[in-house]
Amino acid sequence: MPVHGIGHVNLRGSAEMIERLRGFYVEVIGLREDARPTFRSGSSGYWLYAGNIAVLHLSIARGGGASSQPPGVFNHLAFECSDLESTRARLDAADIEYKTDVVDELHQTQLFLIDPAGIGVELTFNHSD
Repeated sequence: MPVHGIGHVNLRGSAEMIERLRGFYVEVIGLREDARPTFRSGSSGYWLYAGNIAVLHLSIARGGGASSQPPGVFNHLAFECSDLESTRARLDAADIEYKTDVVDELHQTQLFLIDPAGIGVELTFNHSD
């Protein structure tokens, strides 16, 4: 059973936090909300897409709170992006702080920011874009 890639990332939180995250990842990061199947378990939330792939699942925690998972070593999500200048303009307009790093060896510019839940987000732009 070889692994072919990451299927998706799931973030779970209160309904209020999930709404904030949905707005952030759609309006600021540029993912788009689309179809989410109905689950027999009754779970609710959103699926956010990059192109035709549902890369980020946002799930409302039952009982209204965050999951009982212990804190760990998870650091950040990374998205491959295009149009660095319009992304910077969108972040600036939303008054979102970010740090920039340039990795010449990889021909990349990387922007690092924090989402409303405190999770690190990396936006990676190839210099050839």
